Amino acid sequence: MSGTPACFVLRPPWGMSRVRVPQAVLALARRGMPRLRAQRAIEEMAEPGRAWVALPEVDDARAVLRDLTGAGIAARLVTPPGEADARAVHGRLGLTQEQFALRYGLDLAALPNWEQGRTKPGAAVRSYLRLIEREPEWVAAVLAEG
Repeated sequence: MSGTPACFVLRPPWGMSRVRVPQAVLALARRGMPRLRAQRAIEEMAEPGRAWVALPEVDDARAVLRDLTGAGIAARLVTPPGEADARAVHGRLGLTQEQFALRYGLDLAALPNWEQGRTKPGAAVRSYLRLIEREPEWVAAVLAEG
């Protein structure tokens, strides 16, 4: 089997009693997830009502979604953050590079490199930039609280 890794969030929309566990475990195992880990992920949905899974070998995300829907699970593909556009984020906020870096605790030396495409921020920084883009005041307030 071949494919690319993909992440999904799973939830039981009608409660765990309507989830067809063996069918769901098989849907995950066919995409490279060990059966025991798949079983635990399905059980994890009971509390707090959702589970995140990383499948190592996904050829067709729509097929995964269909298989999980058939097993009584609502699933959504979790797309990783795309290329972070730090320049666009701080531009929309009306901040200079220095103001942006200081307000959000970013490395001022790295910021121009990301913006010029010389280096790329890691996945955690891309996620953080996405959060800043969506909730800039909330992030700034949380950081200011210390």
